[in-house]
Amino acid sequence: MEIKKFGWIIMMCAAIAIGNVMSSCSDDTNGENGGNGGNGNGNGSTDPEVTYDGTTAYSKGVLFKDGTELGNGDQHFVFTGDVTLEKGTYLLKGWVYVADGAKLKIPAGTIIKGDKQTMAALIIEPGGYVEMKGTKEAPIVMTSEEAPGQRRPGDWGGLIICGKAKNNQGTQQIEGGPRTIHGGSNDADNSGIFQYIRVEFAGYPFETDKEINGITFGSVGSGTTIDHLQVSYSNDDSFEWFGGAVNCKYLVAYKGWDDEFDTDNGFSGTVQYCLSIRDPRIADTSQSNGFESDNNGTGADIAPFTTATFKNVTFIGPMAAKNTDFQNTSEYITAGDMYPDNKSKLGLFQSAMQIRRSSKLSCENTLAVGYPIGLIVDGEKGNTVQYSKNGDFHLKNIIFAGMGVVGSDNNKKYEDYLYNRETGTYDESQVSYSHTFFKSEASNKVMTEAELGLADPMNTGQNYCPATAIMGTDGNYIGAFRDTNDNWLEGWTNFDPQNTVY
Repeated sequence: MEIKKFGWIIMMCAAIAIGNVMSSCSDDTNGENGGNGGNGNGNGSTDPEVTYDGTTAYSKGVLFKDGTELGNGDQHFVFTGDVTLEKGTYLLKGWVYVADGAKLKIPAGTIIKGDKQTMAALIIEPGGYVEMKGTKEAPIVMTSEEAPGQRRPGDWGGLIICGKAKNNQGTQQIEGGPRTIHGGSNDADNSGIFQYIRVEFAGYPFETDKEINGITFGSVGSGTTIDHLQVSYSNDDSFEWFGGAVNCKYLVAYKGWDDEFDTDNGFSGTVQYCLSIRDPRIADTSQSNGFESDNNGTGADIAPFTTATFKNVTFIGPMAAKNTDFQNTSEYITAGDMYPDNKSKLGLFQSAMQIRRSSKLSCENTLAVGYPIGLIVDGEKGNTVQYSKNGDFHLKNIIFAGMGVVGSDNNKKYEDYLYNRETGTYDESQVSYSHTFFKSEASNKVMTEAELGLADPMNTGQNYCPATAIMGTDGNYIGAFRDTNDNWLEGWTNFDPQNTVY
């Protein structure tokens, strides 16, 4: 009896010892191969380790759910590591911040779908570095997670790139809600490489009237490479720059909600070769423009001034010839089946170019077709009118075609009359100052759309490209395309993202 009892005790001890050894081996394996740096939690998960500071998550890894999701799903997820993704399809969840010192490389042909429930956005913070090097044959696509036919503006957040270049606020929080503070003193700062990228159905309104843009630039420096970007069906501006000195080429704004190219807070870069095409039934409550340019929100004379130069831009507005039934009314502008049902407010179309609030934006060799107003040199706040008289900015070799009026002197005023700001009265016997300023440059022209001989070689739904070059007085062509043989859209753009299967 005693011998049997003693033997049973020995067997139990041996079993416990073996179990401990196996458990120890299991823990060691997870610690070494936890995936993306390991999690060390011994639960068999391949997700990277995550730590928290309050409600903000931090991790050296960025891939979760067996490598299928970017971010762990928390609203604020800060990536601090160095990761190169494999080409594939990923779901972006929450606001994924690429922190100062972190590096993320996304290869050509990758598809990133933005999660609607977490207002997904990719945010490069100052000091963070991202390479998104798509190609003509294999662009990188950031799009809605919704099924074809069900996608709408604002299905997810968007792409936000921030840096350490100058802006006229010193440092500031980026528009749209994320935590990121941008700005510094290094105008040559480098946030990465962004080439051949499509951003579709972005602009989630995290609060009423507070949307993320399609692509937002916050104090991005000239060391950053930006070319061949298309934003389609953004729920706010297609592109917006807050300060910075980055240079950009080959941008497409397609059927956005608010403005096409919005510049603020001392942006000083050069932007060349841009195409904008509007949906005549989509306009923002604030009145949609091609350019909207401010020095800052109050119009204060603060350096660095917004002195960006845009060259070779083509704007195709809502009054283009193909939109035969267009009416600039709330009854017509309903967004149709593109209305997102997210409390976004609709409004009217306004101008091809609105320069205001002490901005000194210049524009050259540009073609603008079919807006209610061609130009607003807006003097409601700041000194833009005086700067135009001083020659501090210029508009040269610009064609306005098919406009309702050439100019207006006030926001939301559609008549071409001279406004006296001191008395608050209009002189209906004279055209607006904006009209006079535009025509004072001999190289600028007012034409009809029919005179331009435009075609639609990429089947965008609008005529945008001249059959033969329209030359300016400076020897350079006017608009984003020399002629129908100059097709830098080919291969990487998409003008039917609603029905594309990803």
